[in-house]
Amino acid sequence: MVLGGGEADGTGRELRGRDRAMDEALGALYGRAGAGRDGAGRSAGGRRAAGLGASAPGVARWLGDIRTYFPSPVVQIMQRDAIDRLGLAALLMEPEMLEAVEADVHLVGTLLTLHKAMPETTRESARAVVRKVVAQLEQRLATRTRATLTGALDRSARTARPRHRDIDWDRTLRANLKNYLPEHRTVVPERLIGYGRAARSVRKEVVLCVDQSGSMAASVVHASVFGAVLASMRTLDTRLVVFDTSVVDLTDQLDDPVDVLFGAQLGGGTDINRALAYCQSRITRPADTVVVLISDLYEGGVRDGMLKRVAAMKASGVQFICLLALSDEGAPTYDREHAAALAALGAPAFACTPDRFPEVMAAAIEKRPLFIPDMPEQR
Repeated sequence: MVLGGGEADGTGRELRGRDRAMDEALGALYGRAGAGRDGAGRSAGGRRAAGLGASAPGVARWLGDIRTYFPSPVVQIMQRDAIDRLGLAALLMEPEMLEAVEADVHLVGTLLTLHKAMPETTRESARAVVRKVVAQLEQRLATRTRATLTGALDRSARTARPRHRDIDWDRTLRANLKNYLPEHRTVVPERLIGYGRAARSVRKEVVLCVDQSGSMAASVVHASVFGAVLASMRTLDTRLVVFDTSVVDLTDQLDDPVDVLFGAQLGGGTDINRALAYCQSRITRPADTVVVLISDLYEGGVRDGMLKRVAAMKASGVQFICLLALSDEGAPTYDREHAAALAALGAPAFACTPDRFPEVMAAAIEKRPLFIPDMPEQR
């Protein structure tokens, strides 16, 4: 759809009513730069121009307009563009602004980078916004994650005397192919292979090691939600570690992902080697442990040390996964050399959407090969 009617738009038609209001809302963000802008993005002569002005009321009105005229996904994109293009992040430290925005994962990332500079009057509003987004993510992801991983934990305990409903027919048939009877066109299963039901005492350890550099904001949000979901499962011991050049263990806050997020410090450098050293020191049962490194692999620490730690963990029996991003965004920017080095160690690095994460974890728990998306731009 093309809106407009000024001489720069070239349509030769004058907009009225709702169409004119939509055009002005778009022009405030995407129009030409001009002098004499007001809070709605109009120049002194009424021509559309870029800019939302510097006043919080003017921006709050604009936020209300775009929520009126555009669907939620479009509103979220426009908000991100306004923050990036027009430097409106500082205005998010005012409570009335937070009440006007459309909350999403990207906004949460922005708030987390600002929260230490926020005045006390704004922090509760910011927490309310973050809690709303976290609740939406939990509603979307929690049930499926628990169901998928519960099944994986049950299947991870193999038994040679399974009940009928627990027989793994694929493995059973392959193990008994030598007993094929051509005249009857059937296989005699002398040995049954099945799934054991995981007892409450059977536990796996999961370590989420999350890069909290500024580019990983969406991944930090999703990892915090998944960490809380995994921690709620009795058959899993879950640890959440976030890092930049320092390492912070947030495991004791996993009962509330909002506390986890406000305990993170987005931005700063990256020392993956140091973070992996900490995680490695906390592993007590390597053969029953899954380590998930979520990072774009731009290492500021000791590269060879990082690779040696990954190799050592894998040699001890740890299932090691590297996710370049845990978000709904497209292919991430990442260090290709380090990704290739990890792949050579048998730890391929790939991006993962939140919807696919439960299947990735299930494969790791069952020690099945991981499905690596065929995305050339990630290689």
